[in-house]
Amino acid sequence: MTTIQGNSSPAQPPRGGVIRPSELEGYSPANHNGTTNIRLVGPHNGARHMELLLGEFIAGGNALAHAHPTLEQAVYVLEGTAVTGIDGVEYEVRAGDVMFFPEGVYHSLKVTSDKMKLLVFYAPPYGEDPGKVIR
Repeated sequence: MTTIQGNSSPAQPPRGGVIRPSELEGYSPANHNGTTNIRLVGPHNGARHMELLLGEFIAGGNALAHAHPTLEQAVYVLEGTAVTGIDGVEYEVRAGDVMFFPEGVYHSLKVTSDKMKLLVFYAPPYGEDPGKVIR
């Protein structure tokens, strides 16, 4: 038997499935410039312990120094180059690199290419409010 679409009531988020980023709405995260994030996996579709986003930066885009006191973040670079600051140390990053930001560690990013694409993982889920400034 082939299932085309899962059954879920509007009162419950769907559990699992195929996600098409091109069909989702993006948002600009707090403390970031020239950035659009698309929330792919999180509590909205049944994840309880992690969240996955697709992030895109334009040339010159950046993430100002900030920390997340109650969650860990890992970022896989899909495309582009940047300079990242992690706990006061700067690193050059490129496609194929992974950045890891432990709880409470300040981090920043400055794009050095025409654009940048990232997969961003949070654990536990962040559920960021783009209107809230994080320091």
